[in-house]
Amino acid sequence: MKNIGQASTKPPHTCYSLLIAASLLVCFPAISMAAGHIQNEACIEASADCYRSLELPDRAGSLHYYASLEPAPARPQNALIVIHGHPRDANASFQAGISTARKAGRLADTLIVAPLFQVASEASGHCNTPGLPPAQPEDALWSCESWLDGGVSAGPHGISSFAALDALVGELKKQWPSLTTITFAGFSAGAQMLQRQIGFAAEAPAGMHLRYVVADPGTWLYFDPERPRLQLGGQAASSADCGTPAVFPGSCSIRFVQPAGDNCAASNNWKYGTNHLPSHLQRSASEARAHYAAADIHYLEGELDSSDRKGSFYPILDKSCAAQQQGPYRLQRGVAYAAYDRQFLATDGRHSMTIVPACGHNVDCVLGAAESRNILFQHP
Repeated sequence: MKNIGQASTKPPHTCYSLLIAASLLVCFPAISMAAGHIQNEACIEASADCYRSLELPDRAGSLHYYASLEPAPARPQNALIVIHGHPRDANASFQAGISTARKAGRLADTLIVAPLFQVASEASGHCNTPGLPPAQPEDALWSCESWLDGGVSAGPHGISSFAALDALVGELKKQWPSLTTITFAGFSAGAQMLQRQIGFAAEAPAGMHLRYVVADPGTWLYFDPERPRLQLGGQAASSADCGTPAVFPGSCSIRFVQPAGDNCAASNNWKYGTNHLPSHLQRSASEARAHYAAADIHYLEGELDSSDRKGSFYPILDKSCAAQQQGPYRLQRGVAYAAYDRQFLATDGRHSMTIVPACGHNVDCVLGAAESRNILFQHP
């Protein structure tokens, strides 16, 4: 593991794209459970047999999720919840979790889960993935964007996407009482949602420890008005002045200053900052800040997610004024946020960052790398 902003000395990791064929959406027998060698039918593909339903509190509707194990007789102690990206590709997220657990040798003793934040079929044209089950009348429904920042589902009994994740944690503990650790992993848009949810998450159930792995989000939630600025030799610098992305910030230093003027007043508004917090989040900015600082968090950034070149999916990167205040590309924004975290939030260094070598904006590469597996399956 590297310190914040340091480059990895490990050899490059080969990136693989997710290949999900409809003809392979079936369940197969699992190997025996490590804890007690319990034989169990396990889902290793995103099929209908692995697609479960949770009734959300206060008649808010149903939330669906893929799960790799049946509740009994399996007795996993650990779960990995993978949050999908903007295309709501919960099937791909599930497969990424399965692949990563298999590479780590942890598929037999870890429950893999991937929730799906449903959007009405007629409104999902820009956030749909082939193979996803369509929304049902009883489902809680968000928009393509609203689930990303804790928005409330449609209807008279709405629930925020953050609260829906809380409910999922409670459901997993109920269905698999043996669980003692849940690790959340979010990539890209899923990482944006997860990073913002941490400060507003409910307390973990008794006997449960929650961990968070935030990978390659496009933007971050800051708890202060300060934003990163690069300096080289005491002068303002751009990321291009600081050396190769692999060693960012290289010869530069990162300072945090309040942006001058009011030409980007939105930079400290929710979802980039804590001004105008939605009332349904039910925590003040200071309470959310304290909760975030105390959480078990690790950051991942793909080394090559650092430019507008192919593989970085730069066209879909948020380039609003508020986003640009955080840095030009995902790697630079992530390294800057990790430095901000160390200076202003978890000053004891409990939150750490790993830069994953040879990975662009690719979930299978970033989560599947050996460096990331060491984090995802690092349990207390």
